[in-house]
Amino acid sequence: MMSHWKRNAFLWSCCLALVLAPAAFAQETPARPALHIDVPVDVKPSRVVFNMDHLAFAGDQPIGLKHMQILTQTYRERQTPLEVVAIFHSAAGYMVLNDEAYKRVRKSDIGNPYKAQIRALQEQGVQFEECVVTMKVNGWTNADLLPGVKVNAGANLRLIQLSQQGYVVLHP
Repeated sequence: MMSHWKRNAFLWSCCLALVLAPAAFAQETPARPALHIDVPVDVKPSRVVFNMDHLAFAGDQPIGLKHMQILTQTYRERQTPLEVVAIFHSAAGYMVLNDEAYKRVRKSDIGNPYKAQIRALQEQGVQFEECVVTMKVNGWTNADLLPGVKVNAGANLRLIQLSQQGYVVLHP
């Protein structure tokens, strides 16, 4: 049996080891080299259409809306003209619904969680469109859309039209 003194000395040794162990095992992290860009991009006036036909999220954040934010910010910072059209259809069509329609369609107690991002992008000049085919399939009307969202005659036809007008199509 361990004496009272030996037991206390043992406990103190264990505590001291726990306190000093991280310092003993800590290794100095080598400095990371600076980031180097191998392919610089000269941003010129651009026309871009986002094909928002599928769901892609990083957590709760729609990737496409985030990419629109980054793109508009980059062009604004570089003082370079940019035209952006966002075409919503198919599985992502519900993202431009107003609060009441969103609650009904998504069986949700809250309104459209993307409306503030969409409004901010609209204020940056992004044009939002919804496909008439997606609307017909889902039984939606113009009154179900967020303010400022336009209805096009069909997403695929509109993508072709914009491509023919020199827009670059992105599929986030």
